[in-house]
Amino acid sequence: MRKLICFAFIMLTLSGTHARAEMPVVAAPEEAHATMLASPDPQLAANKRLVYDFWRKVFEAGHLELAEDYLSESYIQHNPNVPTGRQAFIDFFAKIKSPRPIEPVIKMPLVAMIAEGDLVLLCFVRQEADPRNPGKTYTTSWFDMFRVRDGRIVEHWDPAEKR
Repeated sequence: MRKLICFAFIMLTLSGTHARAEMPVVAAPEEAHATMLASPDPQLAANKRLVYDFWRKVFEAGHLELAEDYLSESYIQHNPNVPTGRQAFIDFFAKIKSPRPIEPVIKMPLVAMIAEGDLVLLCFVRQEADPRNPGKTYTTSWFDMFRVRDGRIVEHWDPAEKR
């Protein structure tokens, strides 16, 4: 039996990309957002709600006048393209975002929301051009992680590379 398992593993490994084809990343339905926001720990639920509302009101809808309700003045930004500090965040996004109606749910394709301690992580579907197949795309995941302290977002990480 052990030899059969080893043989099967070797055959799958040698058979090329067909055995290793990636599965597409799929967003959770909007109805699942309420479940993602829930937590038996009231502090974790509050941290999730803070980040969720920041994302939909400030980031997606571009209501930068609400940034002080969500970001600490000394907000630390780890994205190499966005400056640190609440006012620097506002100034940066004021150049590229215009206010739009605030939606009741996050519109980016949200896969999961996780909170642990003072951290909240949002995971999204991201679609990219397929470098091996011009004209085609593939899905992958993207994350944004936030540290929350005293009811404000104090720090942010994502996998962005310098542009």
